[in-house]
Amino acid sequence: MPSALAIAAHPDDIEFLFAGTMLLLAQRGWDLHYMNIADGSKGSTTMDNETCASTRLIEAQDAARELGATFHRPICRDMEIAYTTENLMKVTAVVRQSKASIVLTHSPIDYMEDHEIACRLAVSAAFSHGMPNLKSIPPVDPFYEPVTVYHAQPVGNRQPTGELVTPHFYVNTTGVIEKKTQSLACHVSQKQWLDESQGMESYLETMKEASRETGQMSGAFEHAEGWRRRQHWGFCGPDDDPLRQVLKDHIVESKR
Repeated sequence: MPSALAIAAHPDDIEFLFAGTMLLLAQRGWDLHYMNIADGSKGSTTMDNETCASTRLIEAQDAARELGATFHRPICRDMEIAYTTENLMKVTAVVRQSKASIVLTHSPIDYMEDHEIACRLAVSAAFSHGMPNLKSIPPVDPFYEPVTVYHAQPVGNRQPTGELVTPHFYVNTTGVIEKKTQSLACHVSQKQWLDESQGMESYLETMKEASRETGQMSGAFEHAEGWRRRQHWGFCGPDDDPLRQVLKDHIVESKR
């Protein structure tokens, strides 16, 4: 069974940005894997680090279960995601364990550093999947099949400086938007946090509004997720594009 691995910074990022595409892959028989690099420990104004992390671990596990994905535990605290050899070795282990043909991760440029560094770790771990001289933590044998990396839209579809980001293609998530919403709703603790910290009165509706905006950008769908395929060098063949191939009936190309 082919597999796809989602690597994001924090609990709920996958549900905001990737989950619709993941659900469509699952409908086509793909095995899903789910990793948040950070533990969500800073996502509260009322809980301490340990309580928040343990609460959000349970929420993320519930969300992964809702998506039908294998859960991989986080490796660090929020705001402590760093591009280090140790972290790379840990993320590389997850890529190798999943034997992913597709890696879904953040936009290389996004509204906060945790997203950008998580993206860098995901990209380098995918690049290293077949390097026997790069050891992983824990040790996992490399595999030598191609891995294709796809970058999600940045939060709000915009660069940190406000410029609109146009994806390479759009995936129609209209048919799975309610299931995507259910997975995000597993993150119950985030209602209060996102309202207070980022002005999201309803984080579920905020996700749907962003999904509708991406759908409008597509010119074809009510709800959509946008993706950019990373260049193939070192990852896969020049014509490898499994996400487009598998979901071709749910995709329109950007008109840019």
